[in-house]
Amino acid sequence: MEILRLDAASAEPIGQRPYEVKHVASIELAQGEGEVHAYTLYFEAGGEIAPHEAGFGQILFAVAGDGWVSGDDGERIPLAQGEAAIIRRGEIHSKGSETGRTAFMVQVHDLTPLRR
Repeated sequence: MEILRLDAASAEPIGQRPYEVKHVASIELAQGEGEVHAYTLYFEAGGEIAPHEAGFGQILFAVAGDGWVSGDDGERIPLAQGEAAIIRRGEIHSKGSETGRTAFMVQVHDLTPLRR
């Protein structure tokens, strides 16, 4: 599992497009192939998804609140608002929140992280 720290200083301006783009930058996080799922997760206080094997590669992006993720060692690593975790297909992991959290999760069958 990896934690991605995503700050505006790391973003690159979006280049030429066939449509107008003004004052917008982006960070490409990953590429993938195969089946894709996207979810918004709402963790209530004490909410947790227990350790399990990831059937898909996934990006878990912390939108609001406090929470954590853990890899196969079970160590709970805080995931701050604005950070994301990359979880590889087949990796044992869990996620949760003591106080409540909103997160966005994208699952892709074969996910290749691009950002570290």
